[in-house]
Amino acid sequence: MFMPQTAGGSRSEHRLLSFILFVAIALTLTPVLRLFVEGVTIDDQLNLSQFSEVLMQSQTQLALKHSLITAGFGTLVSLLIGSAFAFLVALTDLRAKTTLVFCLMIPMMIPPQITALSWTQIMGPSSVLLKTLGLAPAMGTPQPLYSQGGIILLLGIQHTAIIFLTLRAGLRAIPQDVVEAARISGASGLRLWWHIILPLCLPSLAAGIAITFVTALGNFGIPAMLGIPAGYSTLPTLIYQRLSGLSSTVLAEVAVLAMVIGCVAICGILLQRFFQSRQKVHLVGSTARPLAMPLGSARLPIEIGLWLVVCAILVLPMLGLIATSLVPAYGVPLSLETVTLASWHEALFRQPATARAFVNSLGLASGAAVALVLICLPLAWLMERNPSRLGRVFDALVDLPYALPGVVLAIAMILLLINLPFTDATLYGTIWIIFLAYLARFLVVMFRPIQASIRQLDPAMNEAAQSVGATLFQRLRLIILPLSAPAAAAGAILVFLTAFNELTVSALLWSSGTETLGVMIFNLDDSGETVMASALAMTIVLVVMGLMAGLQISARHLPKGSLPWQT
Repeated sequence: MFMPQTAGGSRSEHRLLSFILFVAIALTLTPVLRLFVEGVTIDDQLNLSQFSEVLMQSQTQLALKHSLITAGFGTLVSLLIGSAFAFLVALTDLRAKTTLVFCLMIPMMIPPQITALSWTQIMGPSSVLLKTLGLAPAMGTPQPLYSQGGIILLLGIQHTAIIFLTLRAGLRAIPQDVVEAARISGASGLRLWWHIILPLCLPSLAAGIAITFVTALGNFGIPAMLGIPAGYSTLPTLIYQRLSGLSSTVLAEVAVLAMVIGCVAICGILLQRFFQSRQKVHLVGSTARPLAMPLGSARLPIEIGLWLVVCAILVLPMLGLIATSLVPAYGVPLSLETVTLASWHEALFRQPATARAFVNSLGLASGAAVALVLICLPLAWLMERNPSRLGRVFDALVDLPYALPGVVLAIAMILLLINLPFTDATLYGTIWIIFLAYLARFLVVMFRPIQASIRQLDPAMNEAAQSVGATLFQRLRLIILPLSAPAAAAGAILVFLTAFNELTVSALLWSSGTETLGVMIFNLDDSGETVMASALAMTIVLVVMGLMAGLQISARHLPKGSLPWQT
Protein backbone atom coordinates (compact mmCIF):
# COMPACT_ATOMS: atom_id res chain seq x y z
CA MET A 1 0.00 0.00 0.00
CA PHE A 2 1.42 3.40 -0.97
CA MET A 3 2.04 5.92 1.79
CA PRO A 4 1.38 9.63 1.24
CA GLN A 5 4.34 11.50 -0.11
CA THR A 6 5.84 14.10 2.16
CA ALA A 7 7.10 17.47 1.12
CA GLY A 8 10.61 16.27 1.74
CA GLY A 9 10.40 13.57 -0.95
CA SER A 10 12.54 15.53 -3.39
CA ARG A 11 15.00 16.48 -0.65
CA SER A 12 15.34 12.84 0.36
CA GLU A 13 16.20 11.93 -3.24
CA HIS A 14 18.89 14.61 -3.33
CA ARG A 15 20.33 13.49 0.01
CA LEU A 16 20.41 9.85 -1.03
CA LEU A 17 21.95 10.75 -4.39
CA SER A 18 24.61 12.87 -2.71
CA PHE A 19 25.54 10.05 -0.33
CA ILE A 20 25.70 7.30 -2.97
CA LEU A 21 27.52 9.58 -5.42
CA PHE A 22 30.07 10.38 -2.72
CA VAL A 23 30.63 6.65 -2.12
CA ALA A 24 30.97 5.97 -5.86
CA ILE A 25 33.41 8.85 -6.38
CA ALA A 26 35.47 7.75 -3.38
CA LEU A 27 35.68 4.23 -4.79
CA THR A 28 36.41 5.03 -8.42
CA LEU A 29 37.87 8.48 -8.89
CA THR A 30 39.85 9.06 -5.69
CA PRO A 31 42.53 6.45 -6.60
CA VAL A 32 42.78 7.94 -10.10
CA LEU A 33 43.13 11.44 -8.64
CA ARG A 34 45.88 10.23 -6.29
CA LEU A 35 47.73 8.77 -9.25
CA PHE A 36 47.23 12.01 -11.20
CA VAL A 37 48.73 14.03 -8.35
CA GLU A 38 51.75 11.70 -8.38
CA GLY A 39 52.24 12.41 -12.09
CA VAL A 40 52.11 16.22 -11.99
CA THR A 41 53.95 16.95 -8.73
CA ILE A 42 57.54 16.70 -7.57
CA ASP A 43 58.21 17.03 -3.82
CA ASP A 44 54.53 18.00 -3.33
CA GLN A 45 54.92 20.93 -5.73
CA LEU A 46 53.16 21.28 -9.10
CA ASN A 47 55.71 20.44 -11.78
CA LEU A 48 54.91 19.34 -15.33
CA SER A 49 58.49 18.68 -16.40
CA GLN A 50 58.18 14.98 -15.67
CA PHE A 51 54.91 14.86 -17.61
CA SER A 52 56.32 16.47 -20.74
CA GLU A 53 59.54 14.46 -20.51
CA VAL A 54 57.69 11.13 -20.48
CA LEU A 55 55.39 12.19 -23.32
CA MET A 56 58.33 13.20 -25.52
CA GLN A 57 60.13 9.89 -25.13
CA SER A 58 60.14 7.79 -28.30
CA GLN A 59 59.21 4.68 -26.29
CA THR A 60 56.03 6.35 -25.04
CA GLN A 61 55.00 7.50 -28.50
CA LEU A 62 55.70 4.10 -30.04
CA ALA A 63 53.79 2.30 -27.27
CA LEU A 64 50.85 4.69 -27.73
CA LYS A 65 50.85 3.99 -31.48
CA HIS A 66 50.96 0.24 -30.87
CA SER A 67 48.16 0.48 -28.30
CA LEU A 68 45.89 2.37 -30.69
CA ILE A 69 46.61 -0.07 -33.52
CA THR A 70 46.08 -3.24 -31.50
CA ALA A 71 43.03 -1.93 -29.62
CA GLY A 72 41.48 -0.47 -32.77
CA PHE A 73 41.96 -3.46 -35.04
CA GLY A 74 41.23 -5.85 -32.17
CA THR A 75 37.89 -4.06 -31.72
CA LEU A 76 37.27 -4.46 -35.44
CA VAL A 77 37.84 -8.22 -35.17
CA SER A 78 35.44 -8.33 -32.18
CA LEU A 79 32.91 -6.28 -34.15
CA LEU A 80 33.00 -8.60 -37.16
CA ILE A 81 32.58 -11.78 -35.10
CA GLY A 82 30.34 -10.45 -32.33
CA SER A 83 27.92 -8.53 -34.55
CA ALA A 84 27.54 -11.46 -36.96
CA PHE A 85 26.64 -13.74 -34.05
CA ALA A 86 24.35 -11.12 -32.49
CA PHE A 87 22.34 -10.43 -35.63
CA LEU A 88 21.95 -14.12 -36.45
CA VAL A 89 21.14 -15.23 -32.88
CA ALA A 90 18.77 -12.36 -32.08
CA LEU A 91 16.96 -12.00 -35.39
CA THR A 92 16.75 -15.43 -37.01
CA ASP A 93 15.45 -18.94 -36.39
CA LEU A 94 18.80 -20.57 -35.67
CA ARG A 95 18.67 -23.79 -33.64
CA ALA A 96 20.51 -24.48 -30.35
CA LYS A 97 20.93 -20.77 -29.65
CA THR A 98 21.51 -21.19 -25.91
CA THR A 99 24.36 -23.65 -26.44
CA LEU A 100 25.89 -21.47 -29.12
CA VAL A 101 25.82 -18.36 -26.92
CA PHE A 102 27.08 -20.37 -23.93
CA CYS A 103 30.17 -21.39 -25.92
CA LEU A 104 30.71 -17.88 -27.30
CA MET A 105 30.75 -16.46 -23.76
CA ILE A 106 33.49 -18.75 -22.46
CA PRO A 107 36.51 -16.99 -24.08
CA MET A 108 35.59 -13.78 -22.23
CA MET A 109 35.70 -15.64 -18.91
CA ILE A 110 39.18 -17.02 -19.50
CA PRO A 111 41.92 -14.69 -18.20
CA PRO A 112 43.80 -12.98 -21.06
CA GLN A 113 47.11 -14.58 -20.13
CA ILE A 114 45.47 -18.01 -20.31
CA THR A 115 43.98 -17.13 -23.69
CA ALA A 116 47.46 -16.25 -24.94
CA LEU A 117 48.97 -19.35 -23.31
CA SER A 118 46.38 -21.69 -24.83
CA TRP A 119 46.84 -20.26 -28.32
CA THR A 120 50.62 -20.44 -28.20
CA GLN A 121 50.24 -24.09 -27.20
CA ILE A 122 48.37 -24.93 -30.41
CA MET A 123 50.53 -22.91 -32.82
CA GLY A 124 54.11 -23.00 -31.55
CA PRO A 125 56.87 -25.48 -32.37
CA SER A 126 56.62 -26.83 -28.79
CA SER A 127 52.87 -27.42 -29.03
CA VAL A 128 51.98 -30.72 -27.34
CA LEU A 129 48.83 -30.99 -29.46
CA LEU A 130 50.63 -30.42 -32.78
CA LYS A 131 53.45 -32.79 -31.80
CA THR A 132 50.90 -35.45 -30.94
CA LEU A 133 49.28 -35.00 -34.35
CA GLY A 134 52.64 -34.84 -36.10
CA LEU A 135 51.93 -31.32 -37.36
CA ALA A 136 54.34 -29.29 -35.21
CA PRO A 137 56.67 -26.96 -37.14
CA ALA A 138 60.39 -27.53 -36.88
CA MET A 139 62.10 -26.40 -33.70
CA GLY A 140 63.40 -22.89 -34.12
CA THR A 141 60.44 -21.85 -36.26
CA PRO A 142 59.19 -18.40 -35.15
CA GLN A 143 55.99 -18.36 -33.13
CA PRO A 144 53.50 -16.59 -35.46
CA LEU A 145 51.52 -15.18 -32.53
CA TYR A 146 54.53 -13.23 -31.24
CA SER A 147 53.59 -10.29 -33.45
CA GLN A 148 51.25 -7.36 -33.87
CA GLY A 149 48.83 -9.54 -35.82
CA GLY A 150 48.79 -12.17 -33.09
CA ILE A 151 47.93 -9.56 -30.45
CA ILE A 152 45.15 -8.12 -32.62
CA LEU A 153 43.67 -11.56 -33.28
CA LEU A 154 43.57 -12.61 -29.63
CA LEU A 155 42.30 -9.22 -28.40
CA GLY A 156 39.49 -9.54 -30.92
CA ILE A 157 38.62 -13.07 -29.79
CA GLN A 158 38.90 -12.19 -26.09
CA HIS A 159 36.39 -9.33 -26.34
CA THR A 160 33.96 -10.68 -28.94
CA ALA A 161 31.37 -11.43 -26.25
CA ILE A 162 31.22 -7.74 -25.24
CA ILE A 163 30.07 -6.70 -28.71
CA PHE A 164 27.71 -9.67 -28.86
CA LEU A 165 26.05 -9.01 -25.50
CA THR A 166 25.53 -5.27 -25.91
CA LEU A 167 24.29 -5.52 -29.49
CA ARG A 168 22.00 -8.48 -28.80
CA ALA A 169 20.44 -6.58 -25.88
CA GLY A 170 19.44 -3.81 -28.29
CA LEU A 171 18.23 -6.23 -30.95
CA ARG A 172 16.07 -8.19 -28.52
CA ALA A 173 14.26 -5.00 -27.53
CA ILE A 174 13.01 -4.41 -31.11
CA PRO A 175 9.33 -5.46 -31.21
CA GLN A 176 8.32 -7.79 -34.01
CA ASP A 177 5.39 -5.49 -34.77
CA VAL A 178 7.78 -2.77 -35.98
CA VAL A 179 9.40 -5.13 -38.48
CA GLU A 180 6.04 -6.50 -39.62
CA ALA A 181 4.81 -2.95 -40.26
CA ALA A 182 7.92 -2.25 -42.34
CA ARG A 183 7.38 -5.45 -44.32
CA ILE A 184 3.77 -4.50 -45.04
CA SER A 185 5.07 -1.16 -46.31
CA GLY A 186 7.32 -2.98 -48.78
CA ALA A 187 10.66 -3.16 -46.93
CA SER A 188 12.54 -6.46 -47.13
CA GLY A 189 16.01 -7.96 -47.04
CA LEU A 190 18.90 -5.51 -46.75
CA ARG A 191 16.55 -2.53 -46.94
CA LEU A 192 14.70 -3.75 -43.84
CA TRP A 193 17.99 -4.33 -42.01
CA TRP A 194 19.52 -0.99 -43.07
CA HIS A 195 16.53 1.31 -42.51
CA ILE A 196 14.76 -0.32 -39.55
CA ILE A 197 16.88 -2.75 -37.55
CA LEU A 198 20.30 -1.09 -37.72
CA PRO A 199 19.14 2.43 -36.68
CA LEU A 200 17.25 1.01 -33.70
CA CYS A 201 20.29 -0.92 -32.44
CA LEU A 202 22.97 1.72 -33.16
CA PRO A 203 23.13 2.95 -29.52
CA SER A 204 23.79 -0.59 -28.30
CA LEU A 205 26.34 -1.18 -31.05
CA ALA A 206 28.16 2.08 -30.26
CA ALA A 207 28.21 1.22 -26.55
CA GLY A 208 29.67 -2.20 -27.31
CA ILE A 209 32.36 -0.75 -29.56
CA ALA A 210 33.38 1.81 -26.93
CA ILE A 211 33.54 -0.74 -24.11
CA THR A 212 35.49 -3.16 -26.30
CA PHE A 213 38.01 -0.51 -27.36
CA VAL A 214 38.55 0.67 -23.80
CA THR A 215 38.93 -2.91 -22.57
CA ALA A 216 41.39 -3.80 -25.34
CA LEU A 217 43.35 -0.61 -24.68
CA GLY A 218 43.96 -1.61 -21.06
CA ASN A 219 44.48 -5.33 -21.69
CA PHE A 220 47.78 -6.47 -20.20
CA GLY A 221 47.82 -10.26 -20.38
CA ILE A 222 47.73 -10.74 -24.16
CA PRO A 223 50.23 -7.97 -25.12
CA ALA A 224 52.54 -9.14 -22.33
CA MET A 225 52.50 -12.80 -23.31
CA LEU A 226 52.78 -12.14 -27.05
CA GLY A 227 54.37 -8.71 -27.32
CA ILE A 228 57.23 -8.77 -24.81
CA PRO A 229 58.97 -11.81 -26.43
CA ALA A 230 58.72 -10.01 -29.79
CA GLY A 231 59.89 -6.65 -28.44
CA TYR A 232 56.48 -5.14 -29.25
CA SER A 233 55.39 -2.77 -26.49
CA THR A 234 51.99 -1.28 -25.76
CA LEU A 235 51.26 1.22 -23.01
CA PRO A 236 50.25 -1.47 -20.45
CA THR A 237 53.39 -3.54 -21.09
CA LEU A 238 55.56 -0.41 -21.06
CA ILE A 239 54.09 0.45 -17.65
CA TYR A 240 54.86 -3.07 -16.41
CA GLN A 241 58.45 -2.80 -17.66
CA ARG A 242 58.86 0.60 -16.01
CA LEU A 243 57.54 -0.81 -12.74
CA SER A 244 60.10 -3.60 -12.98
CA GLY A 245 62.85 -1.00 -13.36
CA LEU A 246 62.41 0.25 -9.77
CA SER A 247 63.85 3.67 -10.57
CA SER A 248 63.33 6.62 -8.23
CA THR A 249 60.84 8.24 -10.64
CA VAL A 250 58.94 5.07 -11.53
CA LEU A 251 55.64 6.05 -9.89
CA ALA A 252 55.62 9.44 -11.59
CA GLU A 253 56.38 7.86 -14.98
CA VAL A 254 53.67 5.23 -14.48
CA ALA A 255 51.20 7.95 -13.51
CA VAL A 256 51.92 9.88 -16.71
CA LEU A 257 51.54 6.78 -18.88
CA ALA A 258 48.30 5.94 -17.08
CA MET A 259 47.01 9.45 -17.78
CA VAL A 260 47.76 8.96 -21.49
CA ILE A 261 45.70 5.75 -21.56
CA GLY A 262 42.92 7.47 -19.63
CA CYS A 263 42.77 10.41 -22.05
CA VAL A 264 42.54 8.12 -25.07
CA ALA A 265 39.83 6.05 -23.37
CA ILE A 266 37.81 9.15 -22.44
CA CYS A 267 37.96 10.40 -26.04
CA GLY A 268 36.58 7.10 -27.29
CA ILE A 269 33.81 7.03 -24.70
CA LEU A 270 32.78 10.65 -25.32
CA LEU A 271 32.57 9.95 -29.06
CA GLN A 272 30.37 6.94 -28.37
CA ARG A 273 28.09 8.99 -26.12
CA PHE A 274 27.77 11.69 -28.77
CA PHE A 275 26.27 9.19 -31.19
CA GLN A 276 24.24 7.46 -28.50
CA SER A 277 22.69 10.73 -27.32
CA ARG A 278 21.28 11.36 -30.80
CA GLN A 279 18.78 8.57 -30.36
CA LYS A 280 16.64 7.61 -27.40
CA VAL A 281 13.86 5.04 -27.38
CA HIS A 282 11.55 4.50 -24.39
CA LEU A 283 10.54 0.91 -23.68
CA VAL A 284 8.26 -0.42 -20.96
CA GLY A 285 10.07 -3.77 -20.74
CA SER A 286 11.27 -6.71 -22.77
CA THR A 287 9.34 -7.37 -25.94
CA ALA A 288 7.14 -10.44 -25.66
CA ARG A 289 7.65 -11.44 -29.29
CA PRO A 290 11.31 -11.30 -30.31
CA LEU A 291 12.24 -11.34 -33.97
CA ALA A 292 12.70 -14.73 -35.62
CA MET A 293 13.30 -14.23 -39.34
CA PRO A 294 13.36 -17.54 -41.21
CA LEU A 295 16.66 -18.43 -42.88
CA GLY A 296 15.15 -21.12 -45.07
CA SER A 297 17.63 -23.29 -46.94
CA ALA A 298 20.55 -21.13 -45.75
CA ARG A 299 20.02 -22.11 -42.11
CA LEU A 300 22.13 -25.29 -42.11
CA PRO A 301 25.19 -23.73 -43.86
CA ILE A 302 25.02 -20.72 -41.52
CA GLU A 303 24.79 -22.96 -38.45
CA ILE A 304 27.78 -25.01 -39.65
CA GLY A 305 29.77 -21.81 -40.21
CA LEU A 306 28.97 -20.45 -36.74
CA TRP A 307 29.89 -23.71 -35.03
CA LEU A 308 33.17 -23.85 -36.97
CA VAL A 309 34.00 -20.38 -35.64
CA VAL A 310 33.20 -21.53 -32.09
CA CYS A 311 35.46 -24.55 -32.54
CA ALA A 312 38.27 -22.34 -33.82
CA ILE A 313 38.12 -19.80 -30.98
CA LEU A 314 37.21 -22.14 -28.11
CA VAL A 315 37.60 -25.86 -28.70
CA LEU A 316 41.08 -25.87 -30.28
CA PRO A 317 42.72 -23.68 -27.57
CA MET A 318 41.05 -25.77 -24.87
CA LEU A 319 42.36 -28.95 -26.49
CA GLY A 320 45.80 -27.37 -26.38
CA LEU A 321 45.47 -26.68 -22.64
CA ILE A 322 44.16 -30.17 -21.93
CA ALA A 323 46.94 -31.82 -23.92
CA THR A 324 49.60 -29.78 -22.11
CA SER A 325 48.09 -30.57 -18.70
CA LEU A 326 48.28 -34.33 -19.34
CA VAL A 327 52.01 -34.66 -20.13
CA PRO A 328 54.90 -34.86 -17.63
CA ALA A 329 56.70 -31.84 -19.13
CA TYR A 330 55.89 -29.12 -21.65
CA GLY A 331 56.82 -30.10 -25.18
CA VAL A 332 56.48 -33.87 -24.65
CA PRO A 333 54.07 -35.46 -27.17
CA LEU A 334 50.89 -36.90 -25.68
CA SER A 335 50.60 -40.69 -25.92
CA LEU A 336 49.47 -43.65 -23.86
CA GLU A 337 52.99 -43.84 -22.41
CA THR A 338 53.25 -40.15 -21.48
CA VAL A 339 49.70 -39.33 -20.33
CA THR A 340 49.53 -38.53 -16.62
CA LEU A 341 47.33 -36.69 -14.12
CA ALA A 342 50.26 -35.77 -11.90
CA SER A 343 50.01 -32.06 -12.69
CA TRP A 344 46.29 -32.01 -11.81
CA HIS A 345 46.95 -33.80 -8.53
CA GLU A 346 49.84 -31.50 -7.66
CA ALA A 347 48.00 -28.28 -8.54
CA LEU A 348 44.70 -29.15 -6.88
CA PHE A 349 45.60 -31.29 -3.87
CA ARG A 350 49.25 -30.79 -2.95
CA GLN A 351 49.42 -27.00 -3.31
CA PRO A 352 47.77 -25.49 -0.17
CA ALA A 353 47.58 -22.07 -1.80
CA THR A 354 45.16 -23.38 -4.43
CA ALA A 355 42.32 -23.98 -1.93
CA ARG A 356 42.89 -20.51 -0.42
CA ALA A 357 42.84 -18.99 -3.89
CA PHE A 358 39.48 -20.63 -4.69
CA VAL A 359 37.95 -19.33 -1.45
CA ASN A 360 39.42 -15.84 -1.89
CA SER A 361 38.34 -15.53 -5.54
CA LEU A 362 34.84 -16.79 -4.81
CA GLY A 363 34.39 -14.43 -1.86
CA LEU A 364 35.84 -11.39 -3.63
CA ALA A 365 33.83 -11.95 -6.81
CA SER A 366 30.48 -12.58 -5.10
CA GLY A 367 31.01 -9.76 -2.60
CA ALA A 368 31.87 -7.29 -5.35
CA ALA A 369 28.81 -8.29 -7.39
CA VAL A 370 26.39 -7.82 -4.46
CA ALA A 371 27.95 -4.55 -3.29
CA LEU A 372 27.90 -3.05 -6.79
CA VAL A 373 24.22 -3.89 -7.32
CA LEU A 374 23.39 -2.08 -4.06
CA ILE A 375 25.40 0.95 -5.18
CA CYS A 376 24.64 1.17 -8.90
CA LEU A 377 20.88 0.56 -9.01
CA PRO A 378 19.82 3.57 -6.90
CA LEU A 379 22.73 5.65 -8.24
CA ALA A 380 21.75 5.22 -11.91
CA TRP A 381 18.09 5.95 -11.24
CA LEU A 382 18.73 9.00 -9.05
CA MET A 383 21.25 10.41 -11.55
CA GLU A 384 18.66 10.11 -14.31
CA ARG A 385 16.00 11.72 -12.10
CA ASN A 386 18.21 14.48 -10.65
CA PRO A 387 20.81 15.54 -13.24
CA SER A 388 23.60 17.68 -11.85
CA ARG A 389 27.02 18.93 -12.90
CA LEU A 390 28.76 16.62 -10.42
CA GLY A 391 26.75 13.68 -11.74
CA ARG A 392 27.75 14.50 -15.33
CA VAL A 393 31.40 14.71 -14.34
CA PHE A 394 31.16 11.35 -12.58
CA ASP A 395 29.38 9.86 -15.59
CA ALA A 396 32.17 11.04 -17.88
CA LEU A 397 35.01 9.74 -15.70
CA VAL A 398 33.60 6.55 -14.16
CA ASP A 399 35.08 4.43 -16.99
CA LEU A 400 38.64 5.42 -16.06
CA PRO A 401 39.35 2.69 -13.44
CA TYR A 402 38.23 0.07 -15.97
CA ALA A 403 40.11 1.69 -18.85
CA LEU A 404 43.39 1.85 -16.97
CA PRO A 405 45.53 -1.29 -16.90
CA GLY A 406 45.00 -3.30 -13.75
CA VAL A 407 48.60 -2.83 -12.66
CA VAL A 408 48.11 0.94 -12.75
CA LEU A 409 44.93 0.79 -10.68
CA ALA A 410 46.78 -1.44 -8.22
CA ILE A 411 49.54 1.16 -7.86
CA ALA A 412 46.88 3.85 -7.34
CA MET A 413 45.24 1.80 -4.59
CA ILE A 414 48.60 1.24 -2.90
CA LEU A 415 49.36 4.97 -2.95
CA LEU A 416 45.91 5.74 -1.55
CA LEU A 417 45.57 3.03 1.10
CA ILE A 418 49.08 2.26 2.28
CA ASN A 419 48.47 4.80 5.06
CA LEU A 420 44.84 5.45 5.95
CA PRO A 421 44.09 9.14 6.62
CA PHE A 422 44.46 10.28 10.24
CA THR A 423 45.54 6.81 11.40
CA ASP A 424 48.58 4.56 11.42
CA ALA A 425 46.57 1.69 9.93
CA THR A 426 47.07 0.29 6.43
CA LEU A 427 45.02 -1.91 4.14
CA TYR A 428 48.04 -2.93 2.10
CA GLY A 429 48.66 -6.66 2.41
CA THR A 430 45.05 -7.39 3.40
CA ILE A 431 42.27 -8.83 1.31
CA TRP A 432 40.30 -5.59 1.75
CA ILE A 433 42.55 -3.63 -0.57
CA ILE A 434 41.85 -6.21 -3.31
CA PHE A 435 38.11 -5.97 -2.59
CA LEU A 436 38.11 -2.17 -2.85
CA ALA A 437 40.17 -2.37 -6.04
CA TYR A 438 37.58 -4.76 -7.51
CA LEU A 439 34.78 -2.34 -6.62
CA ALA A 440 36.64 0.49 -8.33
CA ARG A 441 37.49 -1.52 -11.43
CA PHE A 442 34.15 -3.24 -12.02
CA LEU A 443 31.71 -0.52 -10.95
CA VAL A 444 31.29 0.61 -14.56
CA VAL A 445 30.60 -2.99 -15.67
CA MET A 446 27.57 -2.95 -13.38
CA PHE A 447 26.66 0.72 -13.80
CA ARG A 448 26.43 0.94 -17.59
CA PRO A 449 23.87 -1.86 -18.18
CA ILE A 450 21.67 -0.56 -15.36
CA GLN A 451 22.02 3.01 -16.62
CA ALA A 452 21.07 1.98 -20.17
CA SER A 453 18.07 0.04 -18.86
CA ILE A 454 16.82 2.93 -16.73
CA ARG A 455 17.22 5.42 -19.58
CA GLN A 456 14.88 3.27 -21.67
CA LEU A 457 12.13 3.31 -19.02
CA ASP A 458 9.22 5.62 -19.64
CA PRO A 459 9.40 8.33 -16.91
CA ALA A 460 5.60 8.45 -16.85
CA MET A 461 5.54 5.28 -14.71
CA ASN A 462 7.57 6.88 -11.94
CA GLU A 463 5.60 10.11 -12.18
CA ALA A 464 2.32 8.22 -11.91
CA ALA A 465 3.48 6.40 -8.79
CA GLN A 466 4.77 9.65 -7.29
CA SER A 467 1.47 11.39 -8.00
CA VAL A 468 -0.46 8.85 -5.89
CA GLY A 469 1.92 9.21 -2.94
CA ALA A 470 4.57 6.54 -3.44
CA THR A 471 7.65 7.24 -1.36
CA LEU A 472 11.18 7.14 -2.70
CA PHE A 473 11.92 3.63 -1.46
CA GLN A 474 8.53 2.33 -2.59
CA ARG A 475 9.22 3.54 -6.12
CA LEU A 476 12.67 2.02 -6.03
CA ARG A 477 11.36 -1.32 -4.74
CA LEU A 478 8.11 -1.65 -6.69
CA ILE A 479 8.89 0.04 -10.03
CA ILE A 480 12.59 0.60 -10.71
CA LEU A 481 13.93 -2.64 -9.24
CA PRO A 482 11.55 -5.02 -11.10
CA LEU A 483 12.01 -3.27 -14.45
CA SER A 484 15.80 -3.00 -14.04
CA ALA A 485 16.27 -6.44 -12.49
CA PRO A 486 17.37 -8.16 -15.73
CA ALA A 487 20.09 -5.56 -16.36
CA ALA A 488 21.19 -5.66 -12.71
CA ALA A 489 21.31 -9.46 -12.67
CA ALA A 490 23.20 -9.57 -15.96
CA GLY A 491 25.68 -7.00 -14.64
CA ALA A 492 26.14 -8.98 -11.43
CA ILE A 493 26.83 -12.17 -13.40
CA LEU A 494 29.37 -10.39 -15.62
CA VAL A 495 31.11 -8.84 -12.61
CA PHE A 496 31.28 -12.18 -10.82
CA LEU A 497 32.62 -14.13 -13.79
CA THR A 498 35.17 -11.43 -14.65
CA ALA A 499 36.38 -10.91 -11.08
CA PHE A 500 36.58 -14.65 -10.44
CA ASN A 501 39.52 -14.95 -12.86
CA GLU A 502 41.01 -11.47 -12.38
CA LEU A 503 44.79 -11.15 -12.39
CA THR A 504 46.21 -7.75 -13.26
CA VAL A 505 44.81 -5.88 -10.22
CA SER A 506 45.50 -8.56 -7.63
CA ALA A 507 48.97 -9.34 -9.05
CA LEU A 508 50.44 -6.35 -7.19
CA LEU A 509 48.08 -6.39 -4.19
CA TRP A 510 48.17 -9.99 -3.01
CA SER A 511 50.20 -11.28 -0.10
CA SER A 512 50.54 -14.64 1.61
CA GLY A 513 47.03 -15.83 2.41
CA THR A 514 45.25 -13.50 -0.05
CA GLU A 515 46.15 -15.25 -3.31
CA THR A 516 43.55 -15.30 -6.08
CA LEU A 517 43.17 -17.84 -8.86
CA GLY A 518 44.58 -15.46 -11.46
CA VAL A 519 47.67 -14.92 -9.30
CA MET A 520 48.12 -18.67 -8.85
CA ILE A 521 48.03 -19.32 -12.60
CA PHE A 522 50.40 -16.44 -13.33
CA ASN A 523 52.87 -17.53 -10.65
CA LEU A 524 52.86 -21.13 -11.87
CA ASP A 525 53.43 -20.13 -15.49
CA ASP A 526 56.01 -17.50 -14.57
CA SER A 527 58.00 -20.09 -12.60
CA GLY A 528 58.09 -22.42 -15.60
CA GLU A 529 55.34 -24.76 -14.35
CA THR A 530 53.38 -24.50 -17.61
CA VAL A 531 51.87 -27.97 -17.20
CA MET A 532 50.47 -27.21 -13.73
CA ALA A 533 49.30 -23.78 -14.90
CA SER A 534 47.38 -25.47 -17.72
CA ALA A 535 45.81 -27.96 -15.31
CA LEU A 536 44.67 -25.20 -12.94
CA ALA A 537 43.43 -23.09 -15.86
CA MET A 538 41.32 -25.96 -17.18
CA THR A 539 39.96 -26.53 -13.68
CA ILE A 540 38.86 -22.90 -13.50
CA VAL A 541 37.21 -23.10 -16.92
CA LEU A 542 35.31 -26.21 -15.82
CA VAL A 543 34.26 -24.52 -12.55
CA VAL A 544 32.99 -21.44 -14.40
CA MET A 545 31.10 -23.59 -16.89
CA GLY A 546 29.59 -25.48 -13.95
CA LEU A 547 28.47 -22.20 -12.37
CA MET A 548 26.94 -21.12 -15.67
CA ALA A 549 25.14 -24.45 -15.96
CA GLY A 550 23.80 -24.04 -12.41
CA LEU A 551 22.48 -20.58 -13.27
CA GLN A 552 20.90 -21.96 -16.42
CA ILE A 553 19.11 -24.69 -14.46
CA SER A 554 17.74 -22.10 -12.01
CA ALA A 555 16.91 -19.59 -14.77
CA ARG A 556 13.17 -19.86 -14.16
CA HIS A 557 13.68 -18.40 -10.68
CA LEU A 558 15.63 -15.39 -12.02
CA PRO A 559 14.29 -12.24 -13.75
CA LYS A 560 13.76 -12.80 -17.47
CA GLY A 561 16.83 -11.69 -19.43
CA SER A 562 19.24 -12.02 -16.48
CA LEU A 563 21.49 -14.63 -18.06
CA PRO A 564 23.65 -13.09 -20.80
CA TRP A 565 23.84 -16.37 -22.73
CA GLN A 566 20.13 -17.19 -22.44
CA THR A 567 18.05 -16.65 -25.56
